[in-house]
Amino acid sequence: MVPGPPSALVGVALALACSVAPARASEAPDPPARTYYVYAAAESDDEVAIVRYGPNGAEVVDTIAVGSFPAEVEGPHGLNVDPDGRYWYVSIAHGFPYGSVHKYETETNAWVADVRLGLFPATLDVSPSTGLLYAVNFNLHGPLEPSSISVVEVDTMTEVARVETGIRPHGGRLSADGSSFFSVNMMDFELVELDAFSFQITRRLSLGEGVMPTWVTRPTGAGLVYVTGSNVAKIFEVDLTAWRVRRTFETGAGPYNLDVTPDGTMLVVTYKGGDAVGFWDLQSGQETARTTTSRTIPHGVTLTPDGEYAFVTLEGVGSDAGTVEVYHVATGDRVAAVDIGKQAGGIAFWKMED
Repeated sequence: MVPGPPSALVGVALALACSVAPARASEAPDPPARTYYVYAAAESDDEVAIVRYGPNGAEVVDTIAVGSFPAEVEGPHGLNVDPDGRYWYVSIAHGFPYGSVHKYETETNAWVADVRLGLFPATLDVSPSTGLLYAVNFNLHGPLEPSSISVVEVDTMTEVARVETGIRPHGGRLSADGSSFFSVNMMDFELVELDAFSFQITRRLSLGEGVMPTWVTRPTGAGLVYVTGSNVAKIFEVDLTAWRVRRTFETGAGPYNLDVTPDGTMLVVTYKGGDAVGFWDLQSGQETARTTTSRTIPHGVTLTPDGEYAFVTLEGVGSDAGTVEVYHVATGDRVAAVDIGKQAGGIAFWKMED
């Protein structure tokens, strides 16, 4: 699990949270006209749940046991669906000693194949142009040392390259055209760009000594990405053309994961250290809403392709179930919540139906 912000920063961060979250009054949004489906991983129960949200609310429509060793907690961590929607993939973090990525059919949830990767494979994405899967090997175990990004050919589930990137890589996402893979190195304090065709690290951007980034968004149409500095209570807006930080947003405690609407106008952030979800207007650079979560430790977030809703996972603590919450992006209102297995973390959008 990624560490939270140092205790010395928490008081300052909480004060900032009060100053950046304006009061709001809004009517409850109308029920959705569409139905949306996501996959969500329960890390401590070795399960993946399919959650449906539509006119009748949210519900779990299926739960799939994942992993290879039923007697062990293997930790499903990262999730994604390939661009054509036929298969979904989950990284299993706690292997012997290495982790793996497993492939399943979306329509039947039948297991197809798996491939062994590095130590603690975490987040992953699948390219629409190459069809290759890119997974960061977080390597939470042992001393701090450089780790890698694995490249997997998904038809045969074969690792075709392993690229050294830095210490504790995390939060990887591809550009829309699949030509570049962006990730962060938490303990090297940097954003990294990988050429998805040549498998070469092309650029590194330092975010400042001691800044521990946890996630990066997919690039917007304007060529911007957003990076969470979890331990410094900041979000960095990076201009990919100039390759520099353009703006910095003061957030409050523990920004962890984030996603941007397809039109690039709104940013949704989970505050792992603040038990809240934030909604940012990217034109003004202001947080327009912040909503306290129904359970502790918000983790993952994914937005619907129409930009209407955000699905958020909550880990909970102890014997708590994990939770998937649904938020209306325009208002920041929570419109639904449903429990899944323990320590809900990775989440991926699957499909929407009219």
